[in-house]
Amino acid sequence: MSQNSPELVSIRPAEVGEAGLILDMIRELADYEKLLHEVTATEQDIRATLFGEDRRAEALLVCVADEPAGFAIFFHNYSTFLGKNGLYLEDVYVRPEFRHQGVGKAILKHLAGIAKDRDCGRFEWAVLDWNQPAIRFYKSMSARPQKDWTVYRLDRNGIEKLADGVNP
Repeated sequence: MSQNSPELVSIRPAEVGEAGLILDMIRELADYEKLLHEVTATEQDIRATLFGEDRRAEALLVCVADEPAGFAIFFHNYSTFLGKNGLYLEDVYVRPEFRHQGVGKAILKHLAGIAKDRDCGRFEWAVLDWNQPAIRFYKSMSARPQKDWTVYRLDRNGIEKLADGVNP
């Protein structure tokens, strides 16, 4: 297993002209997670939501020796118990040819630095329960699963029904 030297791994905010690249990697991630059929985002959606005037999330591009190796998309949430913002990692992806080379660790370290600089009280993310390689990796970073919490979700149809007062 080779380790990339830190000078070969670069992490920076993604730029609007890279919206297509980010979308391509989102599709690669979704394919890995067996969820490609759920990706409906377009390049225009990515441009508007990650780089537009009203953006609510941020994207990082990770390169190894100037080759796009992965991305991370994150945003701030809020903890009422702590009275502080948190950093929520929505997606992190490292392309297969760059795995096991320190790239994922570099991304998490970079994000932890952002959380520290922004005085966040938490840094959180979710992982599919079948993704044992990711779970092992996160545990190796001292991350702990939150066993007492279950994530609930309304899809767009559920949002509309609830907002309109219609029982789903």
